[in-house]
Amino acid sequence: MSLSLILALSWLILANILALIPSRDNHWRRAYLLIAIGVPLIGFVTYQNGPWVGLALLAAGASVLRWPVIYLGRWLRARLGRSAERN
Repeated sequence: MSLSLILALSWLILANILALIPSRDNHWRRAYLLIAIGVPLIGFVTYQNGPWVGLALLAAGASVLRWPVIYLGRWLRARLGRSAERN
């Protein structure tokens, strides 16, 4: 197993452990930290193991951090909806 996959699996375990610990801000600070670590990690995994493994890791990370992904989708939908109304 490559170093990048070991780091990625460690990231997934860390994300699950952090999700178990109670938080006053609904885990948003932890989500920002995990995103900051995860984005370069996805690039590293993709570089070492290819795009399909990188996409699989991206899907795994999105399933762990589903609320930031949901809010990003809502924000993009609102932005695209407003730009369509202007044209």
